[in-house]
Amino acid sequence: MRTGLMILGDHMPNPNDGKRISQQAHHRQIVDNSVLAEELGFGSIWLGEHHFCDYILASPPVVLAAIAERTERLRLGTAVTLLPVLDPVRAAEDYATVDLLSGGRLELTVGRGILANTYTLLTRDHADSLEMGRENLELLIELWTKEEVHFDARFRAPLSGVRVEPHPVQRPHPPIWFAGATEDSLRVGATLGLDLMLPSVMVGPDAFVPVVDHYRDLYSAAGHDAAKLKIGACSHVHVAVDSQTARKRWEPYLSGYFAWVAELVQWSGGYFPDNFSLEFDAILEGPAICGSPAEVTDRILRMRELLGLDVHLAMLDHGGIPHNELVETLTLYGQQVIPNIE
Repeated sequence: MRTGLMILGDHMPNPNDGKRISQQAHHRQIVDNSVLAEELGFGSIWLGEHHFCDYILASPPVVLAAIAERTERLRLGTAVTLLPVLDPVRAAEDYATVDLLSGGRLELTVGRGILANTYTLLTRDHADSLEMGRENLELLIELWTKEEVHFDARFRAPLSGVRVEPHPVQRPHPPIWFAGATEDSLRVGATLGLDLMLPSVMVGPDAFVPVVDHYRDLYSAAGHDAAKLKIGACSHVHVAVDSQTARKRWEPYLSGYFAWVAELVQWSGGYFPDNFSLEFDAILEGPAICGSPAEVTDRILRMRELLGLDVHLAMLDHGGIPHNELVETLTLYGQQVIPNIE
């Protein structure tokens, strides 16, 4: 199983002292922590994309390019690229450039996100998000795989005989993961033969067992080889020398983060998945993994077995956790968890 570090870029104050680092420092730490992650044995880094809120990672291809210049083997992923609200031509150009600069290390995860006002504030209708995503995804794949593109579009100007440059290094195109859990979304990804990245940071992994099974069925029904399908998932993670230290230290950061997310989703007109909880113990029993290296290792291995995971992404940097504590848990994860789960 491959391991990755996922960073969504929330810019929250430290709940213990109310202090918040600058946006500049936060972006610099994302790059620096990615370099450290490579040194510690992580195989990949996955950056989120949000707009109009205190998730301040709005331009993942720019940050990924910066990370590419300071790393050698780290795979460079997104978590997720909001393709429905992007110009697919510019997305094809931007991410192909990242693939070129990194020597072919890009992995793209596409999805609709959960913040509805992203669409309205970018002059898009959220009701059309599924169809916009489908159209832009189909066009992106054509732009990356064809020398000349003819495409009749509903949500943008049609293309006739267009050649888009540059093309990515990886052929036929960089790996594309599909993030989703609803019936209509799953059908889009499965029809196109994309690997599945589960949006598992709000509810526990048990909820996604039927999702994975259904996606495999849809994938096979679309004529693709289910044996080649890859499954990925993500978890909030915190590691300390023992369980008591981990829980005590992490509670203000994780609880504050989930309360903030709940307010943000409500403000944006988004939706909550079933079984979403703000109770610390419930979060630890669901989408979050906390404890000693041995406990964290055991939880991830059980998650791998439950969902048939090929990739697991650990989200350690959120909730205003100070840099020294983040480096400590990141180091423990790299040195004492990764060797036992890969």
